[in-house]
Amino acid sequence: MILDREGNIAIVLQENISLNVFIDNYKEIYPKIMNDHIILNLFSFSKLDAGDVLEFMELSDAHRKSKRSFVLVTDKVSYEEVHDRICVVPTIQEAKDIIAMVEIERELEL
Repeated sequence: MILDREGNIAIVLQENISLNVFIDNYKEIYPKIMNDHIILNLFSFSKLDAGDVLEFMELSDAHRKSKRSFVLVTDKVSYEEVHDRICVVPTIQEAKDIIAMVEIERELEL
């Protein structure tokens, strides 16, 4: 698992692996990044659908309760295809932009 940090944002990536193994590996490193905003880079998955993205809903919900962002990055599934509790964007830069916007909303208590 590749972990890259940019300030208070942790970007997680793992190549050539199944979705279930990715999730298991993520759960193992989560204690190290639980205080960060999290971006999961899913570009290494050649086949990904809305059902696969739903596998992350529980992880997303739990992390967002701590007032931290959880964003999935993939161009295989659009945000329109998934539940609105899951944040999906097509690029890392858009994920960073979403985190910045949500931080502003939290500061303004919106």
